[in-house]
Amino acid sequence: MRSRILLSAGLLLCILLLSAGCTQQVPGAQGTTIPATGVPAAPVTTTVLGTPAPQPTSPGISIVVTTAPLARGRPDPAFVVDIDIPEKIQPGTTLLIDNHDLSSPRIVEVNRLGEIVWEYPLPQEQKQYTNPGWDVELLPNGNILTLLPRYGVLEINRNKQVIWKYLDAKVSHDADRLPDGNTLIAYGAYDTAADPQVKEVDASGKRVWSWYAKDLFSGGNYSSISDEGWTHTNAVSRLENGNTLVSLRNFDFIAEVNHDGKLVRKIGEGLLEAQHDPLVLPNGNILLANHARPNQILELDTTGAVIWRFPVPDRASMPVRDANRLVNGNTLITEADRIVEVTPAKEVVWEFRLTTEPFTDKLSSSSRGFYKAERIAG
Repeated sequence: MRSRILLSAGLLLCILLLSAGCTQQVPGAQGTTIPATGVPAAPVTTTVLGTPAPQPTSPGISIVVTTAPLARGRPDPAFVVDIDIPEKIQPGTTLLIDNHDLSSPRIVEVNRLGEIVWEYPLPQEQKQYTNPGWDVELLPNGNILTLLPRYGVLEINRNKQVIWKYLDAKVSHDADRLPDGNTLIAYGAYDTAADPQVKEVDASGKRVWSWYAKDLFSGGNYSSISDEGWTHTNAVSRLENGNTLVSLRNFDFIAEVNHDGKLVRKIGEGLLEAQHDPLVLPNGNILLANHARPNQILELDTTGAVIWRFPVPDRASMPVRDANRLVNGNTLITEADRIVEVTPAKEVVWEFRLTTEPFTDKLSSSSRGFYKAERIAG
């Protein structure tokens, strides 16, 4: 939130009285752009919005703080915001994947009113690469990292230029930029037991680490599993302890593995069904989307027990793919036809949805529905 501090002409009087102890200090502000390793940062433009308040006519110092109005964007007939309780939502914009129109897939950033403030339409040659699992996230340098399934991973600056890419037909669902500049990628697009389910590549595209599920899970019931691939790995993340969390969708559990590929623990076995996008919270709990009936968002504590649950009973909103815990304690949930923000008490305080006809079958909702979204702090 930006504020403008306006000082009246009475400032001169204060300066004259400094020796008597009259001091008025106005702090400045500065921003920092953090470049990706080996990659130039996109230019950052800061715009101060709002109309200056009128100067007071009475003598003396007057400090007027005005809240900058909402940065307006372009309305889109495909989107509508049904619920908006400003005092209860996490301020900021929302970055998401929009694939409801297969002829015009795009990454969009919307404001609280659902207006588009930035978008990146996929070029024609990439439009076919949106399933299974199109990922997007904001990088610390302000760029966008996106994974196009069965195509590759791209870093795009805010001028809509691709400044880094890694192409591989097996990638799907999830890619994370690590603090050292490497990129961690899930491999679940029709994977086989011969494939690595996770790869880590450096800025040059060289593979520096990989993990094979077959080293831990082979034979027995595992050998007969097949649904859009063997494991259909749909999420991967590097933990603070150096281990890696891998969501094996077809196995109905999450595996934590160490750097040597050894199993540290299984999470959710016997509880989860086709889970998506597990996120480790600062307290060590795990937030995820679970595809039980009805679909639901679960928070598991460190013992694997469910301590919070948000069900999504509307079939038109299934499948539920993603959940993020926001700074204010709310949870941002990505459903097939809408994105909602809910409080810990499960009150929906923001709802952004498609205005198009509801999806009529599982294939349509899976291939055309929202997949990932994240709130960019305002």
